Amino acid sequence: MERLIERSLFASRWLLAPMYLGLVLTIAVLVWIFALELFRFVTGIATMSVDDAILGVLALIDLSLAANLLMIVIFSGYENFVSRMDLEGHVDRPDWQGDVDFSALKLKLVASIVAISGIHLLKVFMDVGKYETEQIRWMVIIHLVFVVSGVLLAAMDWIANHAKRLKKAKPATD
Repeated sequence: MERLIERSLFASRWLLAPMYLGLVLTIAVLVWIFALELFRFVTGIATMSVDDAILGVLALIDLSLAANLLMIVIFSGYENFVSRMDLEGHVDRPDWQGDVDFSALKLKLVASIVAISGIHLLKVFMDVGKYETEQIRWMVIIHLVFVVSGVLLAAMDWIANHAKRLKKAKPATD
């Protein structure tokens, strides 16, 4: 009975696979939105101000970072929780694939969220007259929460890894 339960629990990891496929579809949605945004950007060049050009580029970068974040989640999540991808030796295989454990995944996610939040905040600062002071204040506070959370998460991971190394290095006492 125990073996059956354990095999069932282990097999249940495949329930996550459709979620990762769904995330692939969200990348397709981001590609579509990117194409629309790029089309608007390119067709508006003749009447574009410098600020409009910078805002347009930042919007495209924002979409690109979101897609990169999704790829990290898809590859790392699938490999950490479902199954290893059999892509050894493939010329296009990312160097980091297979090396990103759950701890590294968390840090990459937070770093990406901070970058996306920072770009969004930069877009707000470029068009500051469009926003109320209170809105900007909350955007800055939220961004700072992301930054502080990332630093604290990295510190917690460093402490945990340092404690593991100390535990391994500590000689056994009888």
